[in-house]
Amino acid sequence: MDKPDIKAYIEQLGRQARKASRVLASVKSETKNLALSKIGEALDRRRGLLVEENRKDLEAGRRNNLDAPLLDRLQLTGKGIQAMIDGLTEISSLPDPVGAITDLNYRPSGIQVGRMRVPLGVIGIIYESRPNVTAEAAALCLKSGNACILRGGSEAIHSNRAIADCIRAGLSEASLPESCIQVVQVTDRAAVGELIRMDAYVDVIVPRGGKGLIERIARESRIPVIKHLDGICHVFIDDRADLGMAAEIALNAKTQRYGTCNTMETLLIAERVAKTVLPDLAARFLEKGVELRGCARTRELVAACKEATEQDWMTEYLAPILSIRIVDGIDEAIEHINTYGSAHTDAIVTEDYSRARRFLREVDSSSVMVNVSTRFADGFEYGLGAEIGISTDKLHARGPVGLEGLTSVKFIVLGDGQMRT
Repeated sequence: MDKPDIKAYIEQLGRQARKASRVLASVKSETKNLALSKIGEALDRRRGLLVEENRKDLEAGRRNNLDAPLLDRLQLTGKGIQAMIDGLTEISSLPDPVGAITDLNYRPSGIQVGRMRVPLGVIGIIYESRPNVTAEAAALCLKSGNACILRGGSEAIHSNRAIADCIRAGLSEASLPESCIQVVQVTDRAAVGELIRMDAYVDVIVPRGGKGLIERIARESRIPVIKHLDGICHVFIDDRADLGMAAEIALNAKTQRYGTCNTMETLLIAERVAKTVLPDLAARFLEKGVELRGCARTRELVAACKEATEQDWMTEYLAPILSIRIVDGIDEAIEHINTYGSAHTDAIVTEDYSRARRFLREVDSSSVMVNVSTRFADGFEYGLGAEIGISTDKLHARGPVGLEGLTSVKFIVLGDGQMRT
């Protein structure tokens, strides 16, 4: 398919999606839930095929020297397939936000004014590596009444096509247009350029992937973007923390999984407890194969720690590498996070209620936590069923974007003959 044909192909997807979005906007919750159930059943029936198609992507990825974090996110195991099915079930069980009316109040004129939640329309989602995003994004868009155009990375094309077949089967069984959810079938990067300029048909673009991809989409798109940049996440161990709990939280936040956006990349420790907690904690990180890079005070306590540069404080490693900084206290911790962080997820470990409240109030991130691992910053863990991404923006949606984040509101006015005088 040459580039002129790609333009026509993407425009065709857009026209079909716009038409489907008008159908979806009025579809009952029961029908949407039926479609989700049928998609799940199709995924369950085709487990073997999904694993086989994913194997093709993994083999190609190794030949093309994809790095370890990308390969990790690309792999689709039996557990991963079950997680997709569970996500569909969870989303179908959630309340449908479409049509919900809130804030309905009488005005002095006698009219009633309220707000109704409505779909955004057509959502274009551009993502890399993770094939599970295909099912999760499709399910969230469907339940929130949006048509979607999904453009996964070329490294996952076999996996995404196999999942797309399951989605089409489920939609058909629920008597919904297959164009409600369309997966771009070409790998040419020109398709991305066409999609992000197609403002006649697409209402919102959601990019999920590396910083380069997201910056490109935000720079070139003619369509509003819900973006997720780096996940430079911090854990701050306060001098009033339960140090045993703090060590376990820090270990989990970094080592439970390395290649995710909610993995801790910088550990901050209050100076008053650094000598007590850091040597043993550092040894445990080193045992797990984590490379440590630290400030001068950290290196005095941990001989195996390398020197951290200014760049380290602003790097999302997505790898077994950890930056460590000893700070004077909560003031310096908050300053460090707001200076070097990416407004994603940051946590404090403390037994001091006032400091916890201050951290929640002053750290400018989409998720701020007390006494818990940053790895919980996730749509499923937040009870959203799944997420279409984690927005580090401040407008429209922030943090894990679930059903409500994929809707907007319109004002509704009820009257019985009132006239403006």
